[in-house]
Amino acid sequence: MKIKLLLTALLGLCMLSPAVADDLDEIKKRGTLVVGVKDSTPPFGVLNTKTQTISGYDVDFAAAIAKKLGVNLIVKGVESAQRVPKLQNKEVDLIIATMTKNAEREKQVDFSYGYFITGQKFVVRKGKVNSIEDLTSATIGTVTGSTSAKQLAREMPGANMVLFGDYDEAFVALGKGQLDAVSTDEPILAGLLNKMPNKAQYEIPNVTISLEVYGIAVRKGEKRLLEEVNKTIVAMEQSGEAAKIFDRWFGPNSNAPLMRLFKINAK
Repeated sequence: MKIKLLLTALLGLCMLSPAVADDLDEIKKRGTLVVGVKDSTPPFGVLNTKTQTISGYDVDFAAAIAKKLGVNLIVKGVESAQRVPKLQNKEVDLIIATMTKNAEREKQVDFSYGYFITGQKFVVRKGKVNSIEDLTSATIGTVTGSTSAKQLAREMPGANMVLFGDYDEAFVALGKGQLDAVSTDEPILAGLLNKMPNKAQYEIPNVTISLEVYGIAVRKGEKRLLEEVNKTIVAMEQSGEAAKIFDRWFGPNSNAPLMRLFKINAK
């Protein structure tokens, strides 16, 4: 009888014990969503040095998710190689920073549906490149810890790849003649090319080596937060908000005009 009563009491305690709080609970409790974005990759994210604020395509998506959760937004600048560590160390709640979904990263983080689709290309001097063969032994700059670096190593093993901390550094080297090309995803290249003082001397030829799908990263196993993110970005597509954000940063009147050839789908 005593054992039965003891077991009944223990069962009652277990039933009364509160569930372990997850990231979504903690975000709502503190009233802020902390998102890691790039601050030197226009038009996805760029730092205004006067106001010390970051704006861009990725920041707009972060703001929409924070609004849906009913919390304030805090954005923190991250470089490519910092994205997974800062998420895993709980320095940020989400990463929205031109982060390509791939099998290797999916072992470390969980990804949302794709919110941007693009391809990896090159910025070169005008008239120098007509096909991928023109770059097989070229000196090409890209960024440490990026998918672009891994794609270059795999697809163009004969090229001399030079790694930089960010794309601004790579473009400076290109302008000085130290590189034949800089390679990453087309919209990033378009934004940075627009900033070059002698941009008329350079171009993005129609040479593509990969298809890139960007996802929003959450910590592994944070299913409720991921579900909220996915519901939000699908609703943004359905309402037209996602297309408006694209047009703001990549439309015909922007500094990096591109065609929107994708839609955000639940897959």
